Amino acid sequence: MTALLTAAAAGAGLLAGAGLAGAESETAGRGGVERFYQQRLDWKACGDQDLDAAGAQCAEVTVPLDYQQPKGRTITVAISRLKATGPGQRRGIMLSNPGGPGGPGLGLPLKMRPKMSPDVLARYDLIGMDPRGVGRSNPVDCGWPVGFMLRSAGLDRAGFDRTVALQADLARRCAQTQGDSLRHITTRNTARDMDVVRGAMGERKISYFGYSYGTYLGSVYTQMFPRQSDRIVLDSAVDSKRYSQQMVRDMGPANERALDDWAAWTAARDGEYRLGRTAAQVRGAVEELIRRSARQHIPIGEYRVDEHMLPMVLFEQVGDTRLNTVLAETVRVLADAADGKQVNPSPGLLASLHVLSRRDPNAQLSGQAAIMCGDAAVRRDPEWYWRNIQRSRASQPVFGAFANGINPCAFWAAPAEAPVIVRNSVPALIVQATEDTRTAYDSGVDLHRAMSGSRLITLPGVRAHGLFSRYPNGCMENAVNTYLRDGVLPSGDLTCRGD
Repeated sequence: MTALLTAAAAGAGLLAGAGLAGAESETAGRGGVERFYQQRLDWKACGDQDLDAAGAQCAEVTVPLDYQQPKGRTITVAISRLKATGPGQRRGIMLSNPGGPGGPGLGLPLKMRPKMSPDVLARYDLIGMDPRGVGRSNPVDCGWPVGFMLRSAGLDRAGFDRTVALQADLARRCAQTQGDSLRHITTRNTARDMDVVRGAMGERKISYFGYSYGTYLGSVYTQMFPRQSDRIVLDSAVDSKRYSQQMVRDMGPANERALDDWAAWTAARDGEYRLGRTAAQVRGAVEELIRRSARQHIPIGEYRVDEHMLPMVLFEQVGDTRLNTVLAETVRVLADAADGKQVNPSPGLLASLHVLSRRDPNAQLSGQAAIMCGDAAVRRDPEWYWRNIQRSRASQPVFGAFANGINPCAFWAAPAEAPVIVRNSVPALIVQATEDTRTAYDSGVDLHRAMSGSRLITLPGVRAHGLFSRYPNGCMENAVNTYLRDGVLPSGDLTCRGD
């Protein structure tokens, strides 16, 4: 996953004059959107058991669907608030995003709060937010026959052609059900929504904590609104130049390395899992299982696991060392089922297969496509993807056909705006793990270079994603809390080794 910070930048000085070099710097509250900044929010109970029990309040913020047409159609963005705990110590608001893209964020402050120090909690109202198109914020639902759009393209040309047809159909369904509004479900517009939230709450600046895709959203905000950016933490970071297509391609090598690491762990426990006595044997068993699933789908309950689904089940579990046991049990169950044995699949495996193979309106995963495809254009020629998959097979036999595969963005309408390239000197703390399988370590390093006022915290040898509050590391947690409390970055980049 990621690494944490360390830099001695005074903050305000870096935001003045030449310190904003490279920033787009949209002007807040101008161009016909002033009325949205001046709205009064109606705070009330959230209607969510956990948020209400924690004393949170929720509100709906009205924003323009299209910021170029501020007098046109409006939508609402749902936010939650956990008030600062320290009377007289409050500094401002801290917005957050859990990633995805397309992850609902109303409840995220509840998950972050346990690892935040008391003096940090005293200083900030923690603000959760469902981004536009997600959760309670005018959710996108394209009526897909499946839940999750990403899947492996399979082992041969016939499997690839099936994948192309599926992805084209998913894009067509979104265009038919969502119409022109789809073009406005973008990260740029969510960043603008965040600034409207700032204005409606009467704040001069925003502090921010983002995970995974949320780091892209946060860095885009610093590019568009540098003078409104306060203390920024980006955990498991995406560099804007890699988003969105290269970000997915980077997952291929990272996940193959993770699979090797898991295979070595599993081989040392062959007596329990019976998948091989060496890492090579365990990996070979996994690759053979994928080939078998292509020849005859593996029955797991009501589901039939094929070569398009199986790599995605592995992808979900291989990204965190703490799931080694879960992944080994999953592979053992799949292997037994392929042999015709009676199996007892875990609820987690069944849930994964449900999202991959069934429509699930509650998951709202078509919002992920809306954001990714609306943000940046990708290559459209299916043959380009086929060539890349074929080239990847030798070094990425399990994940190459996923990471280099085609998705609905290849069939999407052209984005309404150019993608944001982040390059500024806004102070930020970036946290990255070297073995992150979702946002590759180099992506965090590149964002650190692009944000010249940032500091990078590295967790070496850690296979995990989304670190703060999720992966225990006292060094990293202390660095984050110190920065959020005092606003002073470390004097240099920091390496946080395991506790």
